[in-house]
Amino acid sequence: MHKIILLLDFAEEYSKSLMKGINAYSKEFGPWIFCRMPLFHRETIGIDGILKWALEWGADGIVGQLYNKEIDKIIRAGIPVIAQDFKERFTEIPNITGAYHEAGQMGADYFLKKGFTNFAFYGFNDIVWSRERAEGFEEHLRKKGHKVHYFEHKKARSTELWYYKPSSLSRWLKSLPKPIGLMTCDDNQGQHITEACRHVGIRIPEEVAVLGVDNDEMICDLSDPPLSSIALDVEKGGYDAAKLLDYMIKHGTSEYYDIIVKPTQVITRHSTDIYATNDDHIASSLKYIHQNIDKNLHVDEVVKQVPLSRRALEKRFLEITGYPIYKYIFNLRIEKFTQKLLDTDMSVFEIALDMGLGDSKNIARQFRQAKGCSPSAYRNKYLAGK
Repeated sequence: MHKIILLLDFAEEYSKSLMKGINAYSKEFGPWIFCRMPLFHRETIGIDGILKWALEWGADGIVGQLYNKEIDKIIRAGIPVIAQDFKERFTEIPNITGAYHEAGQMGADYFLKKGFTNFAFYGFNDIVWSRERAEGFEEHLRKKGHKVHYFEHKKARSTELWYYKPSSLSRWLKSLPKPIGLMTCDDNQGQHITEACRHVGIRIPEEVAVLGVDNDEMICDLSDPPLSSIALDVEKGGYDAAKLLDYMIKHGTSEYYDIIVKPTQVITRHSTDIYATNDDHIASSLKYIHQNIDKNLHVDEVVKQVPLSRRALEKRFLEITGYPIYKYIFNLRIEKFTQKLLDTDMSVFEIALDMGLGDSKNIARQFRQAKGCSPSAYRNKYLAGK
């Protein structure tokens, strides 16, 4: 029975999801004994005190947020350790890290598909998960011929960003070209932006559409308006980390690898629920599609919403969005289906009924066409313990 110390931020949804995954592995292959050690111990007794207590308790392993400068002491202690890269990645021990560039690219692609041509990023240049999300966001947009606006540019010190500064931040937000798709490094900073915009009367999402990362539902719902966010497969990351730690405890620490937490999809809430277009007919069509996607929506119903012929609307819709109407409906339906697949335990048949679709086999076939695997295989891939 392994004895594991968890040195995590237990108030964060990310840490809670990690623990769910770790616990799922423990129940399957343990049980393990856990010591939940609040992060303030890292500041009060320091790494020396933590390691001393770990050796006295007989800890078999540690998963936690550790300072990179303390790596020598961690290695000398001889306890298998997996670090959550809350500042920078370790090179000497395994990390629970993320496909951060991929998350940035997903955010960029999301805004591009919504028709935006202006883009901004708000985050920290000296923290790996923020810096690489910004890089992925900018790289993807640069390939499409776009540039990214940064708050006080990349030279801003992280200490300048942690605090709400109405003056400098407000001036930056007011100076941005509108409408603009703004990605933040995480949901905390996303709520920071929505609050700053509210204070100075910038409309969300009409002028600034805001996208966070982590899909921390409490933060996203506290935001005014509710914050869209990129969901991550953190629970699976916790399960995979526990599996690696189990191996290291049994076979030594010489062989290890990083645990990569991947982004799964964008969860759309009000802060991005818009398409960036000045064409009123297309805006009306898109609003109708988004409001009725949980019904068995057809192109004819969309055409009835505007005073244009089907051919005229189809042509204008394709020019502005880059997609035929049927394809846009298809993509959005798959997005909503995927969200229900990961957020609920409903069967494919039940999800199809919930979305007003009578033929579950057809939606399963369409899902395979879009994602390259069956709905059940996709669900297993992104849920812990499968």
